[in-house]
Amino acid sequence: MSGILIGVGVGPGDPELITLKGLRALREARAVFVPVGDAGEAGRAEAIVRHHVPPERIRRLVFALSGDAAARRLNWERAAREAAGALERGGAYAFATLGDPNFYSTFTYLARRLRQVLPEARVQTVPGVTAMQDLASRSGTVLVEGEERLALLPFTAGRERLREALEGFESVICYKGGGRLAEVLEVARAAGRLQDAVYGARLGLPGEEIRPAREMAGREGPYLSTVIFTSGGGRER
Repeated sequence: MSGILIGVGVGPGDPELITLKGLRALREARAVFVPVGDAGEAGRAEAIVRHHVPPERIRRLVFALSGDAAARRLNWERAAREAAGALERGGAYAFATLGDPNFYSTFTYLARRLRQVLPEARVQTVPGVTAMQDLASRSGTVLVEGEERLALLPFTAGRERLREALEGFESVICYKGGGRLAEVLEVARAAGRLQDAVYGARLGLPGEEIRPAREMAGREGPYLSTVIFTSGGGRER
């Protein structure tokens, strides 16, 4: 019987924001896979794992997010085959992913391709703290209460979808793709939703930024940026 791959959400950056279940999964796994780009530099997920697992038990999977669809598929294929090679030896292996493994995560692509490469592989996930939860906590922002509703979009969703979300939901979260930050904030200003918005990047890491989103107007942010738009009453008192 093949082994099992466990996608473990390790939080947005602070190594203390990992659940006890996630920590146990990392420590009991035969090895912990972490995603790296083409340059091979340690990423956020690996940095978090290194606080909890000896470096000799960490295995890097090249997981470059190319802008070319064919290149992306090739990356998924290579990563899945390497993981499958380990699982064929049996036992539990972990894959560390930022935030939650079912929430805009690289793990989703790996797990889908793994099931094609090794149909008998078993896949599980351990949930993790998301960037929007961390930013809400650090900024003292209540995400939703009562009968309020929340919409979640990537920065790349486009102007019309964002405009519809800002018009229809009390709270709106924008994730991943900070290069489109200026466009997102421009739409929010036109919708009258910029005044109480909060921006965060590099949460829990050196160089962390948490500030009113209006201060970022006209600027770009790093890829892993988050903006929270509330209806105006979302600050803790």
